[in-house]
Amino acid sequence: MSATRLPMTPPRPISQTSPADQVSYGDLYTRWERGNWRATELDFSQDRVHWREQFSELERRSALWNYALFFHGEDSVADNLSPYIDAAPREEQKYFLATQQVDEARHAVFFDRFMREVVQVGGDGSIAGSLHATGPELTWGFRRVFGRLDRMADELRQDRSRPKLAQAIALYHFVIEASLAQPGQHFIERYLDERKLLPGFHEGIRNVSLDEQRHIAFGVKLVSDLIAEDPECVDAIVELMNEVIPYTTAVLVPPDWDESYIECFGITLEELYEDAAASLEAKLRAAGVPPEAMDRMSLPFDLSPRERVRRALTLLRANMLGEKLGPVSRDPHAVEVLFEAIRRQADPRVVPSGATLQWEFDDFEPWYLLLDNGTSRVQRGRAPEPDVTLRCRFEDWIDVVARRADPRSLLLRRRLRPRGRLRLLVRLPRLFGAGW
Repeated sequence: MSATRLPMTPPRPISQTSPADQVSYGDLYTRWERGNWRATELDFSQDRVHWREQFSELERRSALWNYALFFHGEDSVADNLSPYIDAAPREEQKYFLATQQVDEARHAVFFDRFMREVVQVGGDGSIAGSLHATGPELTWGFRRVFGRLDRMADELRQDRSRPKLAQAIALYHFVIEASLAQPGQHFIERYLDERKLLPGFHEGIRNVSLDEQRHIAFGVKLVSDLIAEDPECVDAIVELMNEVIPYTTAVLVPPDWDESYIECFGITLEELYEDAAASLEAKLRAAGVPPEAMDRMSLPFDLSPRERVRRALTLLRANMLGEKLGPVSRDPHAVEVLFEAIRRQADPRVVPSGATLQWEFDDFEPWYLLLDNGTSRVQRGRAPEPDVTLRCRFEDWIDVVARRADPRSLLLRRRLRPRGRLRLLVRLPRLFGAGW
């Protein structure tokens, strides 16, 4: 984070309570003791019959893809939790995080057993073998989200400050667990329950889901406490969210955009994304992230989860977010959605009121951004007297927004050519956040 401090969100008044105040760390630990279960004792005998005889070929491909994401996710979070324990400021928090690491290891064992004993992949009998065999199922977005988790663990080893810990918890508990894992678990539970399939796996995923509910409740409480102790945590969370949203929106894109991978189990991709969007918003609000901070996230929280999802899917299908599977679309609606997201993410507090940023594209129509705290706007065309002008190809800029390209590399290769007021040029990294 920048050494120059921005205006801080005021701390929550002592008398004001939040949903996180309704539970204690001791309560959460007690729930863990009561909720223990054994991954090694689940009975998969009927599951093997259902996998062969009740699942269609498409359903087997879809389930393998979906379950592989969970398997690798559980392995990654188990590996990366230790620095969280070290960074937690209170013993009660450390103890709970230690129980969570046990849970994550148990979840990985559960998925490993299912992959080897039911799906019959990873035949060498080791977890590493199962991970290697299912690695090709991982999506572009998944690899980037969990790559960020790896880097976050390294950062937390070096920086145990409350803002950095708040970022780390937001990534782990809000993004990965609340907006990716939990909606997916509920989706799996619904179709297994409706069709009475995979009884051993169904029991295991239900137990995993109960564990995740406890983990997420802890994350909400810890972030709430961290914000109350250090309001700079709010800016850290906003920065993290804007950094990873381009990745998270692409995690559940099915292979070759074949939406039958989702629809074969009775739900649409839009409905699954909507559950994820609603869950993330609920956790941010419950943790006490103020509305004015959420307004600075590229997700438009003043819109419904369904409308947010429609915008995200528009950008994904236009190759403006996610894995680049073809040329970037020039569709006017998609372009408007993109620049509106850029407007929301740009932090007007770091530049003088009224500052104007102009995009002059070599191969597309110009756009500009007028920055004014509370009334910023983005518009097609040319500003009368821009303070900063960015010249580049349209597709190069989209790759920067989607975090597929490093703007510093584009600068060195003269594919991004800024000019204008020096004092504003040097503030571009703070204006657009991590990645610059």
